[in-house]
Amino acid sequence: MKFASVSDKAKIGNNVTIKDFAVIEDDVVIGDNVVIGSNTFIGNGARIANDVKIFHGAVVSTVPQDLKYKDEPTTLEIGEGTVVREYATLNKGTVHSGKTVIGKNCLIMSYVHVAHDCVIGDNVIIANTVQFGGHVEVEDWVIIGGMVGVHQFVKIGAHSIIAFSSRVTKDVPPFITAGHDPLKYEGLNLIGLRRRGFSDDAMKNITNAYDTIYRSGLNVSDGIKKLKETKMTEEVETIIKFVEGSSRGIIRG
Repeated sequence: MKFASVSDKAKIGNNVTIKDFAVIEDDVVIGDNVVIGSNTFIGNGARIANDVKIFHGAVVSTVPQDLKYKDEPTTLEIGEGTVVREYATLNKGTVHSGKTVIGKNCLIMSYVHVAHDCVIGDNVIIANTVQFGGHVEVEDWVIIGGMVGVHQFVKIGAHSIIAFSSRVTKDVPPFITAGHDPLKYEGLNLIGLRRRGFSDDAMKNITNAYDTIYRSGLNVSDGIKKLKETKMTEEVETIIKFVEGSSRGIIRG
């Protein structure tokens, strides 16, 4: 840790590597087997779990870019095994929720910005230069292509994949591939679902559900009503719950 500036008040676990010119402030908790790259900044409120790797120049748990923030103590949590690549900027929460959360085993690539009060699930891959507004929610196993912009308060459902350079202004339901401009439903994330052990029957049920929502000629509300009249599988129930809970509305079909 030559040339690094590490506060004596920071709580640092075992077998932690801190490289040159890193800065670690007072109210920081770092778990075991963590690597902190050179020229990184780890600000007050950082809560970094075991086996996390933070690469050169990343900025973690900095003050939110939000006018309602008034220096209240908030946190930025990073789950076990997550990798944060070069020059990513991760802001802590505001009084709205008190924290920004990034889950376990995520890959946050270079120049990604995660704004205040975002909640990112486990096993999420966020490619280079993706930009999140505040309060975005990303469920587990999502993949977001490079140079995607995500509007504040958007929710992205589990196992979905979003194409390169998309603009995400509406909620993206689970299990799907989303692309084009404006962003729309393009079918299932078949490769991802197969990799994660979804059966052919499960994928058929998901396809039928989205055919009802997007391709039956019904509006979304009537499509959901029709799905409820059929025998629902776990996957279909997940879709219905997501759509009914959407505050921004879901992307087009």
